[in-house]
Amino acid sequence: MKDRLTELEIKASLTEDLVEELNRAIFRQQQQLDLLQEQLRHLYGRMQANAEPVEARDLRDEIPPHY
Repeated sequence: MKDRLTELEIKASLTEDLVEELNRAIFRQQQQLDLLQEQLRHLYGRMQANAEPVEARDLRDEIPPHY
């Protein structure tokens, strides 16, 4: 019985270590996602600032490439 209890304590300890490691990995990934989203917002803003107005056109007026 004592051996079984010791085995369960070891498994619980290893599980706690694994959960803590996974939590750190998720935290780092969230930081990376936040940074990437901020960079994307910045690039989108620059792209919008430099964008030229696009004129509306009717696709029926264009000839398909196979003609």
